[in-house]
Amino acid sequence: MANHERNIWEKIADQLRSKSLWMLHYCTGCGAIELPPSMTSRFDMERFGMGPMATPRQADILFITGYLSAKTLRRVIYTYEQMPEPKYVIGFGSCTLNGGIYYDSYATINRLDYYIPVDLYIAGCMPRPEALLEAFNELMKMIRKGEANGWKQYKENYDWYKNNQIRSLGEVLVHDEFHE
Repeated sequence: MANHERNIWEKIADQLRSKSLWMLHYCTGCGAIELPPSMTSRFDMERFGMGPMATPRQADILFITGYLSAKTLRRVIYTYEQMPEPKYVIGFGSCTLNGGIYYDSYATINRLDYYIPVDLYIAGCMPRPEALLEAFNELMKMIRKGEANGWKQYKENYDWYKNNQIRSLGEVLVHDEFHE
């Protein structure tokens, strides 16, 4: 009975969650140019309940545009880990999926989902604002159905993600001023 009630409450929470999502955009490349039109009156992503957020601690979605270098990947991981649960990731453009035109560069990360879970990719170079809005609607459907579970996968498979992070970035040293 308790498990059944929990499922009902999770379903209700997912319905409500899908109606108000705050996005933190991490723009590293040319993909950033397609984001502002999505926020303006022509496409108006706020009519879907989507809005920009300034800090990871208040965001539901980490929206990553453009290619990632090893240096920017480290910041993306830090940002993702600061976000409260549940949290979702959208990779925008070919660069987040396969490195795009920079696929053969030694400094380019080719598969974002090896390092943090990606709930949804938007393929293309560059996807148009319509594709962005369609992806937001798809993510909302996934949340309502309980299918956007990347954040749970990250917790369950943390060792796998961490090993991939260390293999590409090296060990991350944390400076702790309280234990000096």
